[in-house]
Amino acid sequence: MKSVISATILCFVMGSGAAFAQAPAPVAATAPLAAPAEAAEAPAPAKAVKPKLSPDERKKVSQACSAQANDKNLHGKDRRTFRAGCIKRAGLAAARLDPGDNG
Repeated sequence: MKSVISATILCFVMGSGAAFAQAPAPVAATAPLAAPAEAAEAPAPAKAVKPKLSPDERKKVSQACSAQANDKNLHGKDRRTFRAGCIKRAGLAAARLDPGDNG
């Protein structure tokens, strides 16, 4: 009986040691010493911000894209590709046509 209890405690101690161990510090990436002058002058391109659509808006966009795919008589991979692009463009269009935006 003592050996079972001792083995259980030993497993607990060994397992908890890993839980309290500290993670090693991340190694910082070194930057190149001399960057080309052209790269330094070009501004970074701005990424398009994807809007967070409500579930109702997502449903309407999805239904509209499905209707367009039906009109084009698309099936299979072509339909999936078309709908994915359509839904992506509709989300970006919703950001540009934000009702709170006056300009």
